Amino acid sequence: MQVHFISDLHLTVDRPALTAVFERYLAGPARNAEALYILGDLYEYWAGDDDHDDPLNGALAAQLATLAEGGTRIHFMPGNRDFLIGADFAHRAHLEILSEPSLIHLGTQAVLLCHGDSLCTDDVAYQAFRGQVRTQAYQAQFLSQPLAARKQFIAGIRQKSEAAKAGKSAEIMDANEEAVAALLRGHGYPCLIHGHTHRPARHQVSVDGHTCERWVLADWKENAGKASGEVLIWADGMFSRQTLE
Repeated sequence: MQVHFISDLHLTVDRPALTAVFERYLAGPARNAEALYILGDLYEYWAGDDDHDDPLNGALAAQLATLAEGGTRIHFMPGNRDFLIGADFAHRAHLEILSEPSLIHLGTQAVLLCHGDSLCTDDVAYQAFRGQVRTQAYQAQFLSQPLAARKQFIAGIRQKSEAAKAGKSAEIMDANEEAVAALLRGHGYPCLIHGHTHRPARHQVSVDGHTCERWVLADWKENAGKASGEVLIWADGMFSRQTLE
């Protein structure tokens, strides 16, 4: 049995080579997985499930549905870029939306899943913004606006976000050790898998005398028309990484 984990693809029509890598993955290696967990930021942005004119949204929903129809269970956890993905897209893509965090079991091993942005507690300004936009009231109000207005607002937020990143240290945007420890403590010291930080690694975390693994998923990249991705695979009781091109 294989279980796959990916995150931070940031797919957009502006990165066709990256989309092609994902499409080849869905048509190939993903078919070997009993389950696929997408831990956020599948898309660069998401303005709402009613954005039917975006060709990428419909095409990928159909390809995900084909994978699911072939027997792979697909689970999606919203990220900081696509937290507005809702029930309509989930229905079209034949996937289950997971709450954050979510605890699963691989064999006898407990594994905790999250996107990862909630762990970056040193970035106080971002956490305040996250707390606002993740409320049901905010999302309902935002989604009630015309689609064009939503896209314009998101474009402005993305521009401000990139400008803000330039003035922040890498440490501030990384997972906070105390936040990681608190999360592991609160869920019985499981293995932790997350993305968001774009710092793929395997960490050994000591919490209250327990040694826990923390796997950080890789972000997918496209530069000068060349693209690559990575999937974390659990099989035969062990984790390994596979590069995708």
